Amino acid sequence: MAKLGKRTRAAREAVAGKENLSVEEAVALVKANATSKFDETIEIALNLGVDTRHADQMVRGVVGLPNGTGKAMRVAVFARGPKADEAKEAGADIVGAEDLMETIQGGTIEFDRCIATPDMMPIVGRLGKVLGPRNLMPNPKVGTVTMDVKAAVEAAKGGEVQFKAEKGGVVHAGVGKASFDEAKLAENVRAFVSAVAKAKPSGAKGTYMKKIALSSTMGPGVTLDVAAASGE
Repeated sequence: MAKLGKRTRAAREAVAGKENLSVEEAVALVKANATSKFDETIEIALNLGVDTRHADQMVRGVVGLPNGTGKAMRVAVFARGPKADEAKEAGADIVGAEDLMETIQGGTIEFDRCIATPDMMPIVGRLGKVLGPRNLMPNPKVGTVTMDVKAAVEAAKGGEVQFKAEKGGVVHAGVGKASFDEAKLAENVRAFVSAVAKAKPSGAKGTYMKKIALSSTMGPGVTLDVAAASGE
């Protein structure tokens, strides 16, 4: 077994035996142990009681974090004509049609969010195998297939976070940076948990939220009290 460094060992010792914390306690502990030289992302992971192999148990949605993510979001938009101009004016980083499709097919994906106007979906649909596994496929359910390109780009740039349950029923996302104030991080955590709670699918049986954990990019994770975090 590899020998742990002093920083890693100290961080693990700091969280040892601390479980089912309040949102505020978890945020304070994780933030205190985010001691890397870069501004670590504060990440949340929720273990849900769903089986994503069944369509009526899929969990997905979008939430605008009240204090943003702290990450510069790169946005690509599939659009033509006036809608392409609208996207550029709204701050989209990449705008295109067939040319953008060919770039993506060539293996170049230099964006974190993909938006498309409805008329572009026949083109975007060819990229399902590339964008789907990366959770980048435009979808009307989360507002990324829309004629209101301006609003979609501004929302993405402003701290909107998409989420989708992965195999095993786990939902995870970044909810801020270690440099954020504790109060702002706590507010973001509660907003994210609330959004996932509201996205509970009709087919979910038994306990929906089984476990919630919070961590920083390089730090150990701590578990939150599910009832307190979800406001139950």
